[in-house]
Amino acid sequence: MKLLLHMCCGPCSTYPVQELLKEKFAIEGYYYNPNIHPIEEHTRRKENVEKLSCLTDIPVVYDDDFRQDEWEAMKDTGEARCHRCYSLRLEKTAGYAAENGYGAFTTTLLVSPYQKHALIKELGMFYAEKYGVEFVYRDFRPGFRQGQQMAKDMGLYRQKYCGCILSLNNK
Repeated sequence: MKLLLHMCCGPCSTYPVQELLKEKFAIEGYYYNPNIHPIEEHTRRKENVEKLSCLTDIPVVYDDDFRQDEWEAMKDTGEARCHRCYSLRLEKTAGYAAENGYGAFTTTLLVSPYQKHALIKELGMFYAEKYGVEFVYRDFRPGFRQGQQMAKDMGLYRQKYCGCILSLNNK
């Protein structure tokens, strides 16, 4: 099955890519992260997804949407902030998957023990139904440390915060 993999960054993509390839998915990546700030961080993460793409021969579609003003003005905190961030990226990924003939989509956000896993799953399922494309749910968290070591071995940049400006200010 042709699967669109939302990629938040290179390091978080290593383990899910490895596992999805074992399952014989035909993976294509999708880099869409308008929440990542500042622009230098957004660019650095994109460059490391490109590096991983070259190392793994996984093609990636890049959407360079960057919404600094929107994220700087955000007043949401806690789960409301994460809901907004996950919704934006998962809806765009599901819509792109449906419009471009992918049988399914998933996200590398499911690898991080620092993300709100149940919320990601809930939103993935919601947008799958809305756009008529399957959401491939996998709990990749058991491979988080392995993936981080893989990223280190590959020379990928490993960031210290989730990406939004609020998490940058709280690191």
